[in-house]
Amino acid sequence: MGKRYFEDFKVGDSFAGGSIGVSEETIIAFAREFDPQPFHLDHGAAQASMFGELVASGWHTAAMTMRLFATSEIEIVNGIVGGGVEQLSWPRPVRPGDRLTVRSEIVETRPSRSRPDRGLLKVRVETLNQDGAVVQSFVGNLVVMRREPA
Repeated sequence: MGKRYFEDFKVGDSFAGGSIGVSEETIIAFAREFDPQPFHLDHGAAQASMFGELVASGWHTAAMTMRLFATSEIEIVNGIVGGGVEQLSWPRPVRPGDRLTVRSEIVETRPSRSRPDRGLLKVRVETLNQDGAVVQSFVGNLVVMRREPA
């Protein structure tokens, strides 16, 4: 279909993305730079934690999700411009060896009242591991250009 404008989206539309593998090396590298907590950096500390093993930072999961979402089938004409996130949760940890995928669904569309050249989409985004278990979910509020201003 190519790049989509606001008018091209309807409630219930769903989009798939690719996949990304998670390695111990990437978990530790991300944690060293952005979330240096022991259960993200060290096997011994991770074993003694509530997780019992090395796990990815939730923010690392969020960054991988963004990569998968941005390169998914959603293909918004002006790119993915976020207006906020609601209901962010990490119901399961991401572990070395996991393979993540993203699925998204439009849950609301609304023309902007203050900017007639734009519309607002609410999109439920779920990140799943290789077993189909949700490891992250959120509702994103996206700003999308209109094909023709109202």
